[in-house]
Amino acid sequence: MLKGKAFKFGDNISTDHIVPGRLLHLRSNLPELAKHVLEDADPTFAQRVKKGDFVVSGKNFGLGSSREHAPLVIKMAGVSAIIARSVARIFFRNAINVGLPVLICNTESINDGDELEVDLGSGKIKNLRNGTELSFSPIPEIMLRILNEGGLIPYIKKYKDFVVNPEY
Repeated sequence: MLKGKAFKFGDNISTDHIVPGRLLHLRSNLPELAKHVLEDADPTFAQRVKKGDFVVSGKNFGLGSSREHAPLVIKMAGVSAIIARSVARIFFRNAINVGLPVLICNTESINDGDELEVDLGSGKIKNLRNGTELSFSPIPEIMLRILNEGGLIPYIKKYKDFVVNPEY
């Protein structure tokens, strides 16, 4: 179960909003880059986000260039999942690869600052502020295993292969 505060953004949050191009020289210093995550969409986000919080967005989150470090610095900032109406495909894949869940659902009823509980296995999001419950397509078992290991590289290191049904 994931629990945290919602940080609400609008539609079309690009990888340039997540990691501004003017800061790409920090790619070799990801902890420093994470201090600037999403600052072009909300200049105070990196200072306010806490471990376990959620990025909530409208349509087309993560559009733009394939910056593999964009989902990574979101995760490094403490975000436990991204909840969006829709997400760019390459961003979605990059997020799963680094162990950051991306949940697709209608986000209109989530407001900035709402406290959320997310159950990745059941596909449920409960808004603790207003009691509403949202559904998202449950994450396939293999993707849950990748997420539980912290991403694709730790998964492959542990299992030495892309194993669909590893023995635990």
